[in-house]
Amino acid sequence: MLTPRQRLILSAIVEDYVRSAEPVGSRTLSKHDEIHLSAATIRNEMSDLEEMGYLDQPHTSAGRIPSQKGYRFYVDNLMGRVEIDNQTLSVLREHFQRQRGEMERLIHETALVLSELTQYTSIVMGPHVYQEKIRQIQLIPLRPGAAVAILVTDTGQVETRHVQLSEGVSSDDVVRMVNLLNDKLAGVPLYRFRSQLSHEIAEELARVTERYDDAMAFLDELARLAEARERVFVGGTTNILAQPEFRNVDKVRPLLALLERPDRVSQMLPAAQTPGVQVRIGMENGIPTLQDCTVVSATYTIQGVPVGSIGVLGPTRMNYARVIRILEYVSHALSDWMTKQASG
Repeated sequence: MLTPRQRLILSAIVEDYVRSAEPVGSRTLSKHDEIHLSAATIRNEMSDLEEMGYLDQPHTSAGRIPSQKGYRFYVDNLMGRVEIDNQTLSVLREHFQRQRGEMERLIHETALVLSELTQYTSIVMGPHVYQEKIRQIQLIPLRPGAAVAILVTDTGQVETRHVQLSEGVSSDDVVRMVNLLNDKLAGVPLYRFRSQLSHEIAEELARVTERYDDAMAFLDELARLAEARERVFVGGTTNILAQPEFRNVDKVRPLLALLERPDRVSQMLPAAQTPGVQVRIGMENGIPTLQDCTVVSATYTIQGVPVGSIGVLGPTRMNYARVIRILEYVSHALSDWMTKQASG
């Protein structure tokens, strides 16, 4: 447990660092109206907070910055609730009032509005990403070395793609591959498809067929089919370049590459059934590329049933209170809009 004095200092450091992107020193904190402590006392408390893992000290500075543990404590225990400013509120209200009947357009434009208002990168996933599940997988031979992969969803949607196979692959191998995949993947939501293509399935395919390379090629094409059904809208991808933490091209390149892949982007957001606003900081995301990023996400519903997710991706040095409040508003507005559409 942190003392009241330590909580006050940690909160001030987080908020100063979010505003300035510069390490915060004891002299700066001693000038805060709400902190009635000497610079020496503040330095001692900062040293203790660093020792406990709540602060980090960059090598080139005498100041401190929040660690991921510090941000987590701030979000969970110190952050106050803010109201949306009138200008932001006006933009959001106008955005939802002018929409008429096109869900896909609304989702796309919502991603753009979110990115403009937060100046971070936004992600919006359409409802059918969560609703559609795999019903059946088929592989139809066309001629030696060529076949068509077919993916059928439980909503009746069909996706097809040509697949190159070895000319010597037998019909028995094809049957075994397809039977195994149907057994393992039927009923799996599309957004979880690639993650389900685990090492375990690959090993089982190797046991049931002599043509392991063909099986892997087939799996890759199936994953592409599943991703073709995903509708993941990303807004403000280049906003990340404006953040001081990502001015190093080598550091930001893997992140930009990640944002170009819908299957990986969909993994950034929790399942639509996860209620409320979720904040995942740094390594909590489970994706090494996001170790210096925070993803704040929320779900939206149709008639009270969670069907999709929205999210904001930014640096761990994020204006958490404002982003969370905007996402709360947008998730409620999206839910109201889609419920009205579903009700006719």
